[in-house]
Amino acid sequence: MKLARYCIADKLHLGVVDKDHIISLSRIGIETTSMLDIIESGPDMLERIAGETAGIDDGTAIEAVELLAPLRPRKFLGLGMNYRRHADEARKLGIAVPDNQVWFNKQTSCINAPFGGIEPGVTEKLDYEVELGVVMGRTTKSVKSPDAYAHIFGYLIVNDISARDWQFHSPTFTLGKSFDTHGPIGPWIVTADEIGEDPKVNIRSLVNGEVRQSSNTDEFIHSIGDQIEYLSTAFTLEPGDILSTGTPEGVGAAMNPPRFLIPGDVVRCEIEGIGAIENRIAG
Repeated sequence: MKLARYCIADKLHLGVVDKDHIISLSRIGIETTSMLDIIESGPDMLERIAGETAGIDDGTAIEAVELLAPLRPRKFLGLGMNYRRHADEARKLGIAVPDNQVWFNKQTSCINAPFGGIEPGVTEKLDYEVELGVVMGRTTKSVKSPDAYAHIFGYLIVNDISARDWQFHSPTFTLGKSFDTHGPIGPWIVTADEIGEDPKVNIRSLVNGEVRQSSNTDEFIHSIGDQIEYLSTAFTLEPGDILSTGTPEGVGAAMNPPRFLIPGDVVRCEIEGIGAIENRIAG
Protein backbone atom coordinates (compact mmCIF):
# COMPACT_ATOMS: atom_id res chain seq x y z
CA MET A 1 0.00 0.00 0.00
CA LYS A 2 1.05 3.57 -0.67
CA LEU A 3 -0.01 6.00 2.05
CA ALA A 4 0.12 9.73 1.34
CA ARG A 5 -0.50 12.97 3.16
CA TYR A 6 -1.97 15.66 0.94
CA CYS A 7 -3.97 18.86 0.70
CA ILE A 8 -6.97 19.68 -1.48
CA ALA A 9 -9.18 22.75 -1.19
CA ASP A 10 -7.12 23.85 1.84
CA LYS A 11 -8.02 20.66 3.73
CA LEU A 12 -5.49 18.09 4.94
CA HIS A 13 -6.03 14.41 4.22
CA LEU A 14 -4.36 11.05 4.54
CA GLY A 15 -5.05 8.67 1.70
CA VAL A 16 -4.25 5.48 -0.16
CA VAL A 17 -2.66 5.91 -3.59
CA ASP A 18 -4.11 3.57 -6.22
CA LYS A 19 -2.52 4.01 -9.64
CA ASP A 20 -3.40 7.58 -10.71
CA HIS A 21 -5.84 8.49 -7.95
CA ILE A 22 -5.95 8.78 -4.19
CA ILE A 23 -8.64 7.67 -1.73
CA SER A 24 -9.08 9.74 1.42
CA LEU A 25 -9.13 7.75 4.65
CA SER A 26 -12.03 9.93 5.78
CA ARG A 27 -14.20 7.93 3.35
CA ILE A 28 -13.78 4.90 5.60
CA GLY A 29 -14.26 6.81 8.83
CA ILE A 30 -10.59 7.46 9.67
CA GLU A 31 -10.41 11.19 10.38
CA THR A 32 -6.82 11.63 11.55
CA THR A 33 -4.45 13.65 9.37
CA SER A 34 -1.39 12.38 11.27
CA MET A 35 0.60 9.61 9.60
CA LEU A 36 2.16 8.92 12.98
CA ASP A 37 -1.30 7.98 14.30
CA ILE A 38 -1.58 5.37 11.56
CA ILE A 39 1.91 4.01 12.19
CA GLU A 40 1.38 3.76 15.95
CA SER A 41 -1.97 1.96 15.46
CA GLY A 42 -0.11 -1.08 14.18
CA PRO A 43 -0.88 -3.86 11.68
CA ASP A 44 -4.60 -4.01 12.45
CA MET A 45 -5.01 -0.46 11.17
CA LEU A 46 -3.22 -1.30 7.92
CA GLU A 47 -5.43 -4.34 7.44
CA ARG A 48 -8.52 -2.21 7.96
CA ILE A 49 -7.35 0.44 5.49
CA ALA A 50 -6.46 -2.15 2.85
CA GLY A 51 -9.75 -4.00 3.23
CA GLU A 52 -12.07 -1.01 3.31
CA THR A 53 -10.48 0.91 0.43
CA ALA A 54 -10.11 -2.11 -1.86
CA GLY A 55 -13.52 -1.65 -3.49
CA ILE A 56 -13.29 2.12 -3.99
CA ASP A 57 -12.37 3.11 -7.54
CA ASP A 58 -13.44 6.76 -7.75
CA GLY A 59 -10.77 8.58 -5.78
CA THR A 60 -9.33 12.02 -6.50
CA ALA A 61 -6.79 12.34 -9.32
CA ILE A 62 -3.28 12.68 -7.91
CA GLU A 63 -2.68 15.64 -10.23
CA ALA A 64 -5.48 17.50 -8.44
CA VAL A 65 -3.90 17.34 -4.98
CA GLU A 66 -0.83 18.85 -3.36
CA LEU A 67 1.32 16.07 -1.96
CA LEU A 68 2.88 16.91 1.40
CA ALA A 69 5.71 15.36 3.35
CA PRO A 70 4.21 12.11 4.65
CA LEU A 71 5.23 12.89 8.23
CA ARG A 72 7.60 14.79 10.47
CA PRO A 73 9.46 12.13 12.45
CA ARG A 74 10.79 12.36 15.96
CA LYS A 75 14.24 11.48 14.59
CA PHE A 76 15.63 11.93 11.08
CA LEU A 77 18.97 10.12 10.82
CA GLY A 78 21.34 9.82 7.87
CA LEU A 79 24.04 7.25 7.18
CA GLY A 80 27.19 8.46 5.48
CA MET A 81 29.20 6.58 2.86
CA ASN A 82 27.12 3.41 2.71
CA TYR A 83 27.62 2.60 -0.98
CA ARG A 84 30.99 1.16 -1.92
CA ARG A 85 31.70 3.52 -4.81
CA HIS A 86 30.46 6.55 -2.88
CA ALA A 87 32.92 5.63 -0.12
CA ASP A 88 35.60 5.62 -2.81
CA GLU A 89 34.47 9.14 -3.83
CA ALA A 90 34.83 10.26 -0.22
CA ARG A 91 38.36 8.88 0.03
CA LYS A 92 39.36 10.77 -3.10
CA LEU A 93 38.10 13.95 -1.43
CA GLY A 94 40.27 13.23 1.61
CA ILE A 95 37.40 12.07 3.82
CA ALA A 96 38.26 9.17 6.11
CA VAL A 97 35.89 6.19 5.82
CA PRO A 98 35.87 4.31 9.13
CA ASP A 99 34.84 0.67 9.54
CA ASN A 100 31.92 1.59 11.79
CA GLN A 101 28.68 3.12 10.53
CA VAL A 102 28.78 6.94 10.31
CA TRP A 103 25.42 8.43 11.37
CA PHE A 104 24.36 12.08 11.60
CA ASN A 105 21.21 13.98 12.47
CA LYS A 106 19.13 15.93 10.01
CA GLN A 107 17.07 18.27 12.15
CA THR A 108 13.39 17.55 11.53
CA SER A 109 12.73 21.21 10.74
CA CYS A 110 14.45 20.56 7.38
CA ILE A 111 11.58 18.28 6.25
CA ASN A 112 10.16 19.40 2.91
CA ALA A 113 7.36 18.25 0.63
CA PRO A 114 8.17 15.82 -2.20
CA PHE A 115 7.71 18.58 -4.79
CA GLY A 116 8.53 21.58 -2.59
CA GLY A 117 11.03 24.27 -3.51
CA ILE A 118 14.52 24.16 -2.00
CA GLU A 119 15.92 27.37 -0.54
CA PRO A 120 19.72 27.40 -0.81
CA GLY A 121 20.16 29.67 2.19
CA VAL A 122 23.73 30.91 2.67
CA THR A 123 25.49 27.89 1.19
CA GLU A 124 27.55 28.25 -1.96
CA LYS A 125 27.98 24.48 -2.33
CA LEU A 126 24.50 23.00 -2.56
CA ASP A 127 24.46 19.28 -3.36
CA TYR A 128 21.96 16.43 -3.87
CA GLU A 129 21.90 12.86 -2.49
CA VAL A 130 19.16 10.41 -3.46
CA GLU A 131 18.55 7.90 -0.66
CA LEU A 132 16.17 5.13 0.36
CA GLY A 133 14.41 6.14 3.58
CA VAL A 134 13.27 3.56 6.13
CA VAL A 135 10.26 4.47 8.31
CA MET A 136 10.24 2.67 11.64
CA GLY A 137 6.98 1.06 12.72
CA ARG A 138 7.65 -0.06 16.28
CA THR A 139 9.57 0.98 19.36
CA THR A 140 12.90 -0.72 18.82
CA LYS A 141 15.76 -1.30 21.27
CA SER A 142 18.62 -3.78 21.06
CA VAL A 143 17.16 -5.72 18.13
CA LYS A 144 19.38 -8.07 16.13
CA SER A 145 19.76 -7.63 12.39
CA PRO A 146 17.68 -10.66 11.25
CA ASP A 147 14.75 -9.51 13.41
CA ALA A 148 14.99 -5.82 12.51
CA TYR A 149 12.84 -5.97 9.37
CA ALA A 150 9.73 -6.78 11.40
CA HIS A 151 10.13 -3.34 12.99
CA ILE A 152 9.87 -1.42 9.69
CA PHE A 153 6.62 0.32 8.71
CA GLY A 154 7.64 1.25 5.18
CA TYR A 155 9.90 3.07 2.78
CA LEU A 156 10.08 6.46 1.07
CA ILE A 157 12.47 8.58 -0.98
CA VAL A 158 14.82 11.07 0.67
CA ASN A 159 16.85 13.77 -1.03
CA ASP A 160 19.56 14.43 1.53
CA ILE A 161 20.26 17.96 0.31
CA SER A 162 23.63 19.02 1.67
CA ALA A 163 25.34 22.35 2.18
CA ARG A 164 28.87 21.06 1.62
CA ASP A 165 30.62 24.22 2.84
CA TRP A 166 28.67 24.03 6.13
CA GLN A 167 28.79 20.24 6.43
CA PHE A 168 32.34 20.28 7.77
CA HIS A 169 31.82 23.16 10.18
CA SER A 170 31.22 20.34 12.64
CA PRO A 171 32.37 16.69 12.63
CA THR A 172 28.75 15.67 13.19
CA PHE A 173 27.74 17.03 9.71
CA THR A 174 24.44 18.21 11.27
CA LEU A 175 24.68 21.90 10.36
CA GLY A 176 25.27 21.26 6.68
CA LYS A 177 22.58 18.60 6.53
CA SER A 178 19.79 20.52 8.24
CA PHE A 179 19.12 23.80 6.43
CA ASP A 180 15.41 24.60 6.17
CA THR A 181 13.79 22.82 3.16
CA HIS A 182 16.85 20.54 2.73
CA GLY A 183 14.97 17.34 3.55
CA PRO A 184 12.44 16.56 0.80
CA ILE A 185 10.76 13.20 1.46
CA GLY A 186 7.97 11.18 -0.11
CA PRO A 187 6.11 11.16 -2.35
CA TRP A 188 4.34 8.72 0.00
CA ILE A 189 5.21 5.80 2.26
CA VAL A 190 5.17 2.38 0.64
CA THR A 191 4.39 -0.19 3.33
CA ALA A 192 7.05 -2.80 4.00
CA ASP A 193 4.92 -5.72 2.81
CA GLU A 194 4.85 -4.25 -0.70
CA ILE A 195 8.64 -3.97 -1.10
CA GLY A 196 9.81 -6.81 1.13
CA GLU A 197 12.66 -7.28 3.53
CA ASP A 198 16.05 -5.78 2.70
CA PRO A 199 14.91 -4.46 -0.69
CA LYS A 200 17.28 -4.54 -3.67
CA VAL A 201 15.95 -1.68 -5.77
CA ASN A 202 17.28 0.63 -8.45
CA ILE A 203 17.95 4.18 -7.31
CA ARG A 204 18.95 7.29 -9.25
CA SER A 205 18.99 11.08 -9.30
CA LEU A 206 18.76 13.49 -12.22
CA VAL A 207 19.58 17.20 -12.43
CA ASN A 208 17.74 19.03 -15.21
CA GLY A 209 17.11 15.64 -16.83
CA GLU A 210 20.76 14.52 -16.71
CA VAL A 211 21.38 11.31 -14.76
CA ARG A 212 23.89 12.01 -11.99
CA GLN A 213 23.50 8.95 -9.76
CA SER A 214 22.42 5.45 -10.77
CA SER A 215 22.86 2.38 -8.60
CA ASN A 216 21.04 -0.33 -6.66
CA THR A 217 20.68 -0.82 -2.94
CA ASP A 218 22.48 -4.15 -3.25
CA GLU A 219 25.59 -1.93 -3.21
CA PHE A 220 25.05 -1.18 0.49
CA ILE A 221 28.03 -1.69 2.74
CA HIS A 222 25.76 -2.01 5.79
CA SER A 223 22.39 -3.72 5.31
CA ILE A 224 19.20 -2.17 6.64
CA GLY A 225 19.05 -4.85 9.33
CA ASP A 226 22.61 -4.06 10.39
CA GLN A 227 21.77 -0.35 10.46
CA ILE A 228 18.81 -0.89 12.78
CA GLU A 229 20.82 -3.23 15.01
CA TYR A 230 23.66 -0.71 15.30
CA LEU A 231 21.43 2.26 16.13
CA SER A 232 19.12 0.40 18.49
CA THR A 233 22.13 -0.86 20.43
CA ALA A 234 22.80 2.75 21.41
CA PHE A 235 19.29 4.21 21.73
CA THR A 236 15.61 3.54 21.19
CA LEU A 237 14.15 3.98 17.74
CA GLU A 238 10.53 5.10 17.79
CA PRO A 239 7.57 4.71 15.44
CA GLY A 240 7.87 7.12 12.51
CA ASP A 241 11.63 7.67 12.83
CA ILE A 242 13.27 7.96 9.41
CA LEU A 243 16.61 6.31 8.65
CA SER A 244 18.15 7.60 5.43
CA THR A 245 20.35 4.74 4.27
CA GLY A 246 23.09 6.46 2.28
CA THR A 247 23.63 7.72 -1.25
CA PRO A 248 25.37 6.23 -4.31
CA GLU A 249 28.31 7.70 -6.17
CA GLY A 250 27.77 10.71 -8.44
CA VAL A 251 27.28 13.59 -6.03
CA GLY A 252 28.15 17.04 -7.30
CA ALA A 253 30.99 17.57 -4.83
CA ALA A 254 32.89 14.57 -6.20
CA MET A 255 32.84 15.67 -9.85
CA ASN A 256 35.88 17.23 -11.49
CA PRO A 257 35.26 20.11 -11.41
CA PRO A 258 32.51 20.00 -8.75
CA ARG A 259 28.99 20.66 -10.04
CA PHE A 260 26.88 22.18 -7.32
CA LEU A 261 23.22 23.08 -7.64
CA ILE A 262 22.23 26.61 -8.65
CA PRO A 263 18.90 28.48 -8.69
CA GLY A 264 16.55 27.08 -11.30
CA ASP A 265 18.01 23.57 -11.24
CA VAL A 266 15.49 20.74 -10.87
CA VAL A 267 16.54 17.63 -8.96
CA ARG A 268 14.57 14.43 -9.48
CA CYS A 269 15.08 11.40 -7.25
CA GLU A 270 13.68 8.02 -8.28
CA ILE A 271 13.54 4.66 -6.49
CA GLU A 272 12.12 1.51 -8.02
CA GLY A 273 8.89 0.40 -6.37
CA ILE A 274 8.30 3.77 -4.72
CA GLY A 275 8.18 6.50 -7.37
CA ALA A 276 9.83 9.90 -7.61
CA ILE A 277 10.18 13.25 -5.92
CA GLU A 278 11.25 16.43 -7.71
CA ASN A 279 12.42 19.75 -6.31
CA ARG A 280 13.42 23.05 -7.89
CA ILE A 281 16.17 25.21 -6.42
CA ALA A 282 14.72 28.63 -5.58
CA GLY A 283 16.37 31.98 -6.17
